[in-house]
Amino acid sequence: MYFTDRGIEELESRRGEEDVTLAWVAERLREFVDLNPEFETPIERFATWLARLDDEDD
Repeated sequence: MYFTDRGIEELESRRGEEDVTLAWVAERLREFVDLNPEFETPIERFATWLARLDDEDD
């Protein structure tokens, strides 16, 4: 198990029943980067990865 799995598991257990939009998630990611600019690159990569999940070229 990766260390980050604990955070993912907490997210799922606390908010797993909620319905949210991708616009809501995008805003939370922007807020996170504003508060933690050192994570700009990993968040950018994660957002790009999510956006391109269905691209056949990748």
